[in-house]
Amino acid sequence: MGLDLRPHTRNRHALVIGGTRGLGRATVRALASEGSTVSVIGAHAARESDKKIDGVHHWAVDISHTGQLLETLSEITQVNGPLTNLVFFQRYRGSGDAWEGELEISLTVTKTIIDHTAENFYPSADCSIVVISSIASNFVATEQPLSYHVGKAGLGQLARFYAYSLGPKGIRVNSVSPGSVIKDESKDFYSKNPQIENLYKSIIPLGRMGTSVEIANVVAFLCSPKSSFLTGQDIVVDGGISLQWHESMARNLVLGEGVSVTRPTDVRVR
Repeated sequence: MGLDLRPHTRNRHALVIGGTRGLGRATVRALASEGSTVSVIGAHAARESDKKIDGVHHWAVDISHTGQLLETLSEITQVNGPLTNLVFFQRYRGSGDAWEGELEISLTVTKTIIDHTAENFYPSADCSIVVISSIASNFVATEQPLSYHVGKAGLGQLARFYAYSLGPKGIRVNSVSPGSVIKDESKDFYSKNPQIENLYKSIIPLGRMGTSVEIANVVAFLCSPKSSFLTGQDIVVDGGISLQWHESMARNLVLGEGVSVTRPTDVRVR
């Protein structure tokens, strides 16, 4: 059998939870550009420009209200048909208790949605679930609370559990752990603090920070039949920064030691 490079997204239906900003928004655009029908659940109404994208449908829902969430999930499958893909980007952004809120939104809501939709995936199709974790599941990000770390670590194990239990149904489950990424919402911060981006460039093996589009492309790949034998894995997308031992990184920054890397003068992301 030869290599199959044909598009595989016709008649596919992806549901993206938390798809109105940042990486989620970029993923919605990536999936839609490949021909999928995309249903989006977000806490707020979509931007006007996003409402104009062909094949994308938005629902503004408070996902912490289980009854409202389940009603919306039923409505989505009635409107756009059975799911082939399910992607989770949501995180807690409330003003209440961070521990309870983060674990509810990151873990409980994800479990609730998977349990509710697993029987409603498109039969006899390559189906896939992708949860967005973080390299903070293995490290400590001091700008994030404990609940964030526990939630992200829990998502990785959740993905592995469901990969095993849903495999017989033909549903693959993987997680993606992004590294340092420039998003629409963070562009101004890095432009005002170029020393931070320059530091990242000096310690990331690829010599630059990632982009929302690059994360979205990985998610789109995991949603496609091109990854049809890939399940239960965590895909780290960090430009290689997690490969370097911390002591080596410190010595390289302070003393200039380490592997010499020749970088191109013009790195373009396509």
